[in-house]
Amino acid sequence: MRYIIYGAGAIGGVIGGRLFHRGHDVVLICRGKHLTTIQSQGLTLKTPAENLRLAIPAVGHPKELTFTDGDVVFLSMKSQDTEAALRDLALVAGSEVPIVCAQNGVDNERMAARRFARIYGMVVWMPSTYLEPGVVLNYSTPVDGVLDAGCYPQGIDPLITQVTADLTAAGFSARPDSHIMRWKYAKLLDNLRNAIQAICGLDARGGEISRAAQQEAVACYQAAGIDFVPRDEFHQRVQTEIKLTEIAGEPRGGGSSWQSLVRGLPSIEADFLNGEIVLLGTLHGVPTPYNRVLQKVANETVQTGKQPGSISVEDLQRMVAIV
Repeated sequence: MRYIIYGAGAIGGVIGGRLFHRGHDVVLICRGKHLTTIQSQGLTLKTPAENLRLAIPAVGHPKELTFTDGDVVFLSMKSQDTEAALRDLALVAGSEVPIVCAQNGVDNERMAARRFARIYGMVVWMPSTYLEPGVVLNYSTPVDGVLDAGCYPQGIDPLITQVTADLTAAGFSARPDSHIMRWKYAKLLDNLRNAIQAICGLDARGGEISRAAQQEAVACYQAAGIDFVPRDEFHQRVQTEIKLTEIAGEPRGGGSSWQSLVRGLPSIEADFLNGEIVLLGTLHGVPTPYNRVLQKVANETVQTGKQPGSISVEDLQRMVAIV
């Protein structure tokens, strides 16, 4: 089995690096300076316990690979980049290559299912960072992250059972789960606060806004008949496996949306996190003012080139009041 990691940033870099380090056949697909650095110097993976330099193969586009029946593709780019990536992949890989969506949000599986026959959802809980080309950091111990997975929309099969076994042997906690989307909808509730951190900064006290955004989401789930894992059960799954630990000389920054702003990327994932709740609210008649403002302001923050902390929590609250 060859693992093709499509989008080798904070999540994909750690997954690919660990699988490669444990002897699996792995190739990364990435771009820009990240690609050229990995090609010339290898991928650097830093954890609380190790500093690895991995001579892992990397290419810039799926067309540079010859796909075979033994390939499994991990999608690990952010959701706003998924559609273009799937178009490129379908042109060269065919419709039967297995696709594992190791991404936040719940829309990637739907996008992939339009073109590919074998889709798997994966809930990702991994405190990893990618800010410097060729370098990924993972602050999790004693395992590298929680990566439970299952067939989309439901079920398990021998392939995902093997994938999760390989990931567990590589240092993750990965279980096959026949109702994986319940876990991804639960993870989405936590990801709704990503926009607050990106907009207001790491030290912002946005708990009230976060709780309100989550309450809107739960109301939307209930109106839509969407099943999700209770939050206590979800957090217990994570907290029994993961402990955040410092990496010497590498203070931990923020989550994925915060990293997008710090890196100066032209887009952010709010349309597929807060925007998913806005969409559900529109479809089922549930007001979603908090998620609507978070989505709007996060996108405006990217478009104007602002850094995290440019808008206060109090400003966000005022914006919600006038929606």
